[in-house]
Amino acid sequence: MSEDGHEQTGHENVPSRQRKRFPGISSRAYEHPADRSALVALRKLSGFDTVFKALSGLLPERSLRLLFLSDSVRVSDQQFAHLNDMLRDACYILDLEKVPPMYVNQDPQPNAMCIGLDEPIIVVTTGLVELLDEEEMRAVVGHEVGHALSGHAVYRTILLFLTNLALRVAWIPLGNLAIMAIVTALREWFRKSELSADRAGLLVGQDLKASMRGLMKIAGGNHLHEMNVDAFLRQAEEYEAGGDLRDSVLKILNVLPRSHPFTTVRAAELKKWSESRDYQRILDGHYPRRTEDKETSVADSFRESASHYADHVKSSKDPLMKLVTDIAGGAGNLGGRVRRGFDGFTSSAPPKDHPADAPPRGDD
Repeated sequence: MSEDGHEQTGHENVPSRQRKRFPGISSRAYEHPADRSALVALRKLSGFDTVFKALSGLLPERSLRLLFLSDSVRVSDQQFAHLNDMLRDACYILDLEKVPPMYVNQDPQPNAMCIGLDEPIIVVTTGLVELLDEEEMRAVVGHEVGHALSGHAVYRTILLFLTNLALRVAWIPLGNLAIMAIVTALREWFRKSELSADRAGLLVGQDLKASMRGLMKIAGGNHLHEMNVDAFLRQAEEYEAGGDLRDSVLKILNVLPRSHPFTTVRAAELKKWSESRDYQRILDGHYPRRTEDKETSVADSFRESASHYADHVKSSKDPLMKLVTDIAGGAGNLGGRVRRGFDGFTSSAPPKDHPADAPPRGDD
């Protein structure tokens, strides 16, 4: 029995620093609106579970499990015991009844993932373990447990499978285009799911500074003495607001092949959520329960997602988002706005004897 009189279940709150626990918490509590609406819609589809279980015979899940079992180190009380404590603690805090298997894989690239169709497994690389301190790593483990609780492992496995398939059929033009269209859509969803999992990591670690440090290290390596959180967050603001329409287009092209949002963007999003009323309500014990998940309305989730994006577009400093807002608001001289956007929103106004549309003189 623990001090509070509760029977111990095998993954108690093991660290010395006391953290809040969230019994029965639904993943809807921390999911990004776009991530949440997509998942609710998928879960409501008739026969969805049956279809994906049928796919498990085609996907190389068994191969992946055998690969990690045979060529990685499984976390336990005997191996990487400190990670095992973090994993049990994260499952205890988020009330995930079954602790997923966790492996450490030899790879200098800092990375972690949660994959699997029937049951999720968590994999972290040695590069990540060596890069992060205990509290930073705790946030990462919570991040992956958040993926498991949300059911993200299924879609991540499918994304890995389809990405590999696209490489194999690259010589078939139409087949490759069809697969890549699905991969692109899954990557867009997965980038939003990473923002959800970052929030889960914060709920587990309950240390915003540690979460920020971890993201900074992933971006700049183990040189915290050379980095500053406020300056790092200003990078995200500059990234969003800077440049002209050309930069907005380049941002979209840069992010399309990625499975994760850019690190500065993740840091800014997490800090914003940590200051929100939603986060504080969860800490106060007011959050949706898993017992209520079946009653979740798809329409309500989509409305919430649409509202989120509308607010994002209105408040965004990105030149393209500003243009979208102007279009929605019926702004005049739209053609001129677009033309000036590609000439540079931030450029200074041309001299009076140099009209904006006139070609520059040879001596300029």
